[in-house]
Amino acid sequence: MDLHVEIRDDRLKKMIGPSPKLERIVSGFRFIEGPVWHPYDKFLIFSDILGDCIYRWSGKEGLNTFRKPSHMANGNTYDREGRLLTCEHATSRVSRTERDGSSVVLASHFNGKELNSPNDIVVKSDGAIYFTDPNSGRGPFYGVSREQELPFQGVYRIHPENQSLDLLIDDFSKPNGLCFSLDEKQLFINDTSRIHIRVFDVTEDGTLRNGRVWAETIGEGEGVPDGMKIDQEGNLYCCGPGGIHVFDGMANCLGVIRTPEKAANFTWGDEDMCSLYITASTTLYRLRGRMSGLPLF
Repeated sequence: MDLHVEIRDDRLKKMIGPSPKLERIVSGFRFIEGPVWHPYDKFLIFSDILGDCIYRWSGKEGLNTFRKPSHMANGNTYDREGRLLTCEHATSRVSRTERDGSSVVLASHFNGKELNSPNDIVVKSDGAIYFTDPNSGRGPFYGVSREQELPFQGVYRIHPENQSLDLLIDDFSKPNGLCFSLDEKQLFINDTSRIHIRVFDVTEDGTLRNGRVWAETIGEGEGVPDGMKIDQEGNLYCCGPGGIHVFDGMANCLGVIRTPEKAANFTWGDEDMCSLYITASTTLYRLRGRMSGLPLF
């Protein structure tokens, strides 16, 4: 299908090409999220939160169930050893899939209280794991209804060596997507409720400081700040109203890649890492572009 793109800066045309097409890969899901591309084995992992399932898809093998039940899994990523990390809404946990297929829990409580519902997750080059913890998975639609034990919605770091859990930020209304700058000196985190993206300086010990509002996702259509990633040139992509909003490194919005359904997340994949795989409500889409993303490990 033809892709509708809202151009706010002509640089976006060069990134997506002159005649971009949006391909419907597979549909029929309830609400999909957390797509991650395996850079060596060439397959895609993604979650269907409401379907309580993690799927695996590749061009050769098609669609297969990776894990069911998934504990209403949301965000996924890989650690530096290629092991899958997953945020689980129903259990309020961050888990890791071992090479033998078993699952271990990396984080479930802070100061003796259950985490809210880990949402999205990234890994720094030193192996430290950063994740957001809004309360979305404690409601009746995206998770399991239950009282929130922590009095805040925070952002955490799992230490790369001793696996200790550190609270980094606790003043978000609903922290969601996050990604590092190319040099990892900054961490971008969006706030779904406040419809903006904040940026923090990353200190030498991995903590965050000097948080400030970096950009807002402004536009028409369904969607809020959600999945967020950086491409190979440092442009930032963030789900928002109408689709995926694309910003340059100075927070100038180049435009919006509009999607037929509400876009929750995306990742780059294929041999050249120039295909944008988009999880949009009931459907997995693919957009071939000219800008590549970064492999996860």
